[in-house]
Amino acid sequence: MSNQRPVKLSDEEIADRLKHSPGWAVVAGKLKRNFEFPDFSAAFGFMARAALIAETLDHHPEWSNVYNRVEIQGQRADRLVDRLRDRLTDSH
Repeated sequence: MSNQRPVKLSDEEIADRLKHSPGWAVVAGKLKRNFEFPDFSAAFGFMARAALIAETLDHHPEWSNVYNRVEIQGQRADRLVDRLRDRLTDSH
């Protein structure tokens, strides 16, 4: 697990990263994205991969799953969520 402590991003850093992050937005002060998959199995597989990434980062975002949809959100100012976002965007 990482010993890295979360470091807050400035509003400018957040805005810059979101320009290059389709589907991600700040909603109610949290970084958020909704994913949609062909079926429950694909959504659950994605969640399993995301869980492994989150564990390596020692970070555990809020998320929910209903059938083929997954919603992920976390504190917008957290660099670990930013890294997780980058990895998930690349894998989906």
